[in-house]
Amino acid sequence: MPLAALCGFMAEARLARRFGLIAFATGGDAARGRVLAAQAAETADGLISFGIAGGLAPRLAAGTLLLPRMVIAGNDERLTADSRLHRSFLAALAAAGLHAETGDLLALEAIVATPHAKAMQHAQYGALAVDLESQHAARAARAVGKPFLVLRAIADPARRGLPPAALVGLHPSGRTAPGRVLASLLRQPGQIPDLVATARDTKRALATLRTALTAIGGTL
Repeated sequence: MPLAALCGFMAEARLARRFGLIAFATGGDAARGRVLAAQAAETADGLISFGIAGGLAPRLAAGTLLLPRMVIAGNDERLTADSRLHRSFLAALAAAGLHAETGDLLALEAIVATPHAKAMQHAQYGALAVDLESQHAARAARAVGKPFLVLRAIADPARRGLPPAALVGLHPSGRTAPGRVLASLLRQPGQIPDLVATARDTKRALATLRTALTAIGGTL
C-alpha cells in the first residue's frame, strides 16, 4: 500500500495523486483533518502532510521547499518525522540539486493570517512555517505505529498577510468556493491586488512541490 498524503486543498491532493499517493483534502477543517488522518493511517504504509504552508521565518520566500524534522503542535507537543523516510527524501532532493529547509514546522487549527500574528508565532516557537494538517497526520501515524513526514512549500511569506477572500475561499471538501470569493471582493474590492499576489505565490509553491515529487520519484 502506498503512502497517503493529507492535504488542505483539492489542488494539492490532485497533485499528490499524480505521483501515486493516496490523497485526502481536509478543507482546512480540524475535525475533518483528524478523521481523514485516522482513515489514512489505517490503510496506508505511512502519512505525508503535503501542500502549501504559511511562512513564519522572514528570510523564506514564496516557493521555498520544506522538509521539517519536527512538527510543533499548538500545545507545544513535539512530533518528530520518521528519520529513515526523512533521510531518503532529503537524499533524493539533493541528488536532483534541490534544497529543502529542515527546521521545525508549527501546526495549528486556525490560519495565521497577518504579518503581526506570524511574527508572534515565530518569536514563540522559532518555526519556519505553519500549516493546518501536519499535527493530524503525525498523531494518526504515531497511533498506529506508522511513519510520517511533512513535505510543504511556502505560499504566503511571513511579511505578507492573507486577504479576506483567501480566508473564505475554501469549501470543506477542499475545493475552491468562487461564490464566497466573489462576495468578499464585492464587499472589499481593494483586496484584489493582495488576492492576485496570493494566487501567484500559491502557484509558485505548487510548482515547487511538483518538482520535488518528480525528484523523489521511486522513494514514494
